[in-house]
Amino acid sequence: QVQLVESGGGLVQPGGSLRLSCAASGSIDSSYIMRWYRQAPGNEREWVAAIGPGASGGTTAYADSVKGRFTISRDSAKNTVALQMNNLKPEDTAVYYCEAKKLGVPEYWGQGTQVTVSS
Repeated sequence: QVQLVESGGGLVQPGGSLRLSCAASGSIDSSYIMRWYRQAPGNEREWVAAIGPGASGGTTAYADSVKGRFTISRDSAKNTVALQMNNLKPEDTAVYYCEAKKLGVPEYWGQGTQVTVSS
């Protein structure tokens, strides 16, 4: 069964850090591009970060709003993708989703994890 499960969300004060994890199972492996998205209440889902295929991690890319604060990484041995989030701001509050995609197959989504940045 193909599955993506996010974890690591929670409540954090502005300036704090959180590390999200996305655990993949089934046919999802290091050949997939992995992306993080987020969706705040009343807003459309927006792309946050991506990491290319490859056991060693691959090319990374970030939305301008998180560049320099967030880091995406891949652990192929554990089949997980992490999103390290530093210097969090209230505008980072959202449900964060993990996506797996490769050419020729449908994308897969996790159920999301809530991140709330508030004092």
